[in-house]
Amino acid sequence: MFHLVGSGDVGESTTLPDGHEVRRLEGLHPRTYQSVFGSFEVARTVYGSREGQKLEYVPFDTQLQLPESEFSYLLQDWAQGLAVEQAYRRVPETLGRILEVKPPVDSLERMNRKMAQSVRGFRESRPAPEPEAEGALCGVSADGKGIPIRRSTSEVPIEAHDREQKPKTNRKKMAVVGTVYTIDPFVRTPEEVAASLFRDPNDATPCAKRPEPQHKRLWASLPQDQDGDLISATDETFGWLAQEVARRHPDSHKPILLLMDGQKSLWEAGQRDLPPDDMIEILDLLHATPRIWEAASLFYVRDSEPAWEFVYDRVLRLLRGEVRSVIAGLRQMGTKRKLRGKKRDKLAQLCGYLQNNAHRMRYDEYLAAGYPIASGVIEGACRHVVKDRMERSGMRWTLESAQAMWDVRSTYVNGDWDTFMKYRIEKETQRLYPHRELVEPIDMPEGIEMLIAA
Repeated sequence: MFHLVGSGDVGESTTLPDGHEVRRLEGLHPRTYQSVFGSFEVARTVYGSREGQKLEYVPFDTQLQLPESEFSYLLQDWAQGLAVEQAYRRVPETLGRILEVKPPVDSLERMNRKMAQSVRGFRESRPAPEPEAEGALCGVSADGKGIPIRRSTSEVPIEAHDREQKPKTNRKKMAVVGTVYTIDPFVRTPEEVAASLFRDPNDATPCAKRPEPQHKRLWASLPQDQDGDLISATDETFGWLAQEVARRHPDSHKPILLLMDGQKSLWEAGQRDLPPDDMIEILDLLHATPRIWEAASLFYVRDSEPAWEFVYDRVLRLLRGEVRSVIAGLRQMGTKRKLRGKKRDKLAQLCGYLQNNAHRMRYDEYLAAGYPIASGVIEGACRHVVKDRMERSGMRWTLESAQAMWDVRSTYVNGDWDTFMKYRIEKETQRLYPHRELVEPIDMPEGIEMLIAA
């Protein structure tokens, strides 16, 4: 099909729109082009100032608006659509069975890193959702997630079976995953929430239908080196969270619910970057209840009936807003039971956690206002966006490759894939072919343009 276009010869010389004259260089210059129909070698006439210098004008490429990569845009789309869901080595196997096209793994990795360079610009270009399509509450959440990092070649490997080996440090880097969404209020009572938490797994009674999160957006960041300065993952993610909140709710006083676990650095970042007047801090209930279970194990046999009654009573009281009373009761119980040693220290630690987060545990107020009190959205994001793709058996990443995968995968998970592909093709075409107006349209048989794009 390429022979219908010819080599792109437009004469011995031509003048570019900026007035610069370029001349035809000797011989035809080949390039490889791989599409869903196979691999092709095409020979083109090229123009420049002189041999050995950068090619300034390639009419053949300009006419067809070929990608910078040797892979067609459709093949890039399909390959990366597979790569964000499965291991790189599986992609050639899948494409090979369907198309008999097998891009090498290293090409897929380079393709992913190149594609990721367009993600930030794309995110900033996206219009905010229409206000009437948003929920009444703005939810913001973040959490840390470790990612297995490939050891530097300069590091000495730990000897296998060496009983004196040092701890396995620097095997993971902590990323910070963030999400912004809106949701409508869902009013509940403390008793209803407690009943759902302690519900019999065999109980088939349907639960009340909850509002669905609207226009959920996810992103994750690893620590980054920019011009010799280390930019923390927390700063990067919360910077994006603040921009996303401001972009979607620039003039409203919609409540901003910052819903997280007890990690101090994340709360400090939220207090620094998010608007303080409209922000309500909420400790994820499911990070408070495990502390109550741990406290129960200090006094009762684990999973015994008294332990269950102890936990149910304290959790219900937390939901009723009696946080400080629960803390005081735990300390008093520890004194009466004469806890010593590790058990006493453990109880002090648990009470300290609850004490430090008491101002974020006004669950009675939150439930009455219809606020969510569990961060299932971010927990699901850490599992789905990160763990399901990045932590499979044997996987190790460089910081650059992990960040690139996250950028591309988050775009896919956010439901923006097709729009993103159009965006990056348009931006790349504008960059590669600023002289498109020089090329005369070519009459080609119907369907040829589609075949070339593939």
